[in-house]
Amino acid sequence: MVIAPPGSTALYTDAYELTMLTSAIAEGIADRPAVFECFCRRLPEPYRFGILAGLGRALDAIEDFRFTAEELDWLQETEVIDDSTAQWLDGRTFSGRITAYPEGELYSPGSPVLTVEAPLGEAMILETLLLSIINHDTAVATKAARIRVAARERSLAEMGSRRTHEVGAVAAARAAWIAGFDATSNLAAGHQYDVPTMGTAAHAWTLAHEHEAAAFDAQIAALGVDTTLLVDTYDIPTGIERAVEAARRAGSAGPGAIRLDSGDLALEAKRARRQLDELGATATRIVVSGDLDEFRIAELATSPIDSYGVGTKLVSGLPNPGFVYKLVQITYGGVHHDVEKSSSGKHSDGGRKSARRRRGPDGRLEEQITVLPTDDESGLRRPTDGIDPEGWRGLQRLVWDGARVDRSDAAAARAHHAAVMADLPSAARALDSGEPAVRVHGP
Repeated sequence: MVIAPPGSTALYTDAYELTMLTSAIAEGIADRPAVFECFCRRLPEPYRFGILAGLGRALDAIEDFRFTAEELDWLQETEVIDDSTAQWLDGRTFSGRITAYPEGELYSPGSPVLTVEAPLGEAMILETLLLSIINHDTAVATKAARIRVAARERSLAEMGSRRTHEVGAVAAARAAWIAGFDATSNLAAGHQYDVPTMGTAAHAWTLAHEHEAAAFDAQIAALGVDTTLLVDTYDIPTGIERAVEAARRAGSAGPGAIRLDSGDLALEAKRARRQLDELGATATRIVVSGDLDEFRIAELATSPIDSYGVGTKLVSGLPNPGFVYKLVQITYGGVHHDVEKSSSGKHSDGGRKSARRRRGPDGRLEEQITVLPTDDESGLRRPTDGIDPEGWRGLQRLVWDGARVDRSDAAAARAHHAAVMADLPSAARALDSGEPAVRVHGP
């Protein structure tokens, strides 16, 4: 299921892709076999690693990538395409092959994370759709992975829906869960991707009652005593005292948790823990929120906090991974030609590539080598099985001759990501600038 308005995803593209297609059809080269690769040239500062996300969503979108009669009519009326292009597109679905890293995998600059092998016209018009999904979801997943490193074993909830586009919010919740968050406040993500959901009450709930205690009593009556009470609408110590009293009226020593959303969180968490313990609510957890990111959470590492709610800085204003989608091989005259871009600062290496990884003496990941695999019987360069001699799984088959062969869900991506992060040396998880998690050598 793709998170987009109902119908085709074919217009999630840029006009220049269809003008190129129109030219290719006129020239008679639209059906030439071609290979495109998706890769980034560098990691954003200060990141030492990147986490690939969005593949499941991208495959959903490709399955829905077909131009409807209404869309083709509109494209002709607005002179984006001509009659020949409309005929070429009519009823056409993707017929090629897609290989990629498993979703949730670590990626390195220069090495393709996704490869499309298809007729030139089909491969060209997927560029914008693929890049918009992968760049967005990877940005969120990488940020979320860094936040998970900073939070250590403490619980993390994604709460950014009100700070981004309504469709992007669902994608962000999915990507954050893959990268180690425990839950989301976004119900659409729960419904579409089985991401665990959570949520209790906002300040408006307290303000809607004549007294703070009445708000707490009503919330406990509706949701149970294990609910989380927001105690900083007015005065925090008073709010904590009233939260404990409300829990006692319901037969418990304290509520399941209290949430702090303002002030000096380190100081307020210490004060709250001391007050809760003095009141006998030793099992009540402390949840904090409020413009948190990995750096702020790292600063709170010694505070008596049990859980973090993260929103704005996870879903907005993130450094873009900078993934690009480049033609690296084209076939004509019965010969496969490697092609590459030589522009200053935007160079790309020609030829169908894969990667292999090596491990250090401690058994952890150490370096990655981008390689040009041996031509197989079809003449197109592709990895044989995607597994290097030391067991790392690289490019895997996702779509083969137009048929989707991989339907791994977000839960599988989350499990794979957890294994990837466990395999990284501790230094590679550092939040400041430094050497990349995996050293990279080109072809």
